[in-house]
Amino acid sequence: MYQPLSYIHPGAKISKNVVVEPFSSIDKDVVIGDGTWIGSNVTIMSGARIGKNVSIFPGSVISAVPQDLKFKGEETTVTIGDNTTIRECVTINRGTSDRNVTKIGKSCLIMAYSHIAHDCFIGDHCIFSNNSTLAGHVTVGNHVILAGMVAVHQFCSIGSHAFVAGGSLVRKDIPPYVKAAREPISYVGINSVGLRRRGFDSDVIMQIQSIYRILYQKKYNNTQAVSIIEAEMEATKERDEIIQFIKDSQRGIMKGYFQN
Repeated sequence: MYQPLSYIHPGAKISKNVVVEPFSSIDKDVVIGDGTWIGSNVTIMSGARIGKNVSIFPGSVISAVPQDLKFKGEETTVTIGDNTTIRECVTINRGTSDRNVTKIGKSCLIMAYSHIAHDCFIGDHCIFSNNSTLAGHVTVGNHVILAGMVAVHQFCSIGSHAFVAGGSLVRKDIPPYVKAAREPISYVGINSVGLRRRGFDSDVIMQIQSIYRILYQKKYNNTQAVSIIEAEMEATKERDEIIQFIKDSQRGIMKGYFQN
């Protein structure tokens, strides 16, 4: 259903049962999946690939060109997964030649006034609270929660199931399964509440906790800690994910609170 006061470019590909409210604008080279709702005063620019049953609230701007002086007009995209909700005045920029795409996963909630810059990769089931801001090239795993007004530096990574406290400035990589808070950003424990809510059993949670005790509370450097974790901890999916995240970190992982 398209309101007569909305604008839809003839080249846009709109599936059935899509609602576009008045005063919204949809450009060419846009694809929108079945059952999606586009609120009033939404601007969807060229390169958007929006999944099924997505809700985009008034004032949002999707797939604007990157705020990057290196951008030369290359053809890039934004993809938004099924069942994701984009609240009021969210801005999501399309990619550059670095990754060619900005990706938002399935079943995410991106709250009002958040900004997701070019070439960010966001996993599934993430929640970004109001005014969360991601600079370019940020990678976020699945089930990550950013509380209000979190600001993430470019090229940072945040592991799956992490929780970042409100007002945090994220300048280092945040490993999976942890809580991050304070200034500078620091390890303050594992995200045990979130893990229980998602069905992790007590033994898995205890192993994750033991891994992070070695990493953050035993005064080893990261290389020493990883060697000990590999040698002494049972090989599990969670253990291997943590180890691989640390090894892959480009900006370095955040410190423990008493290590700063």
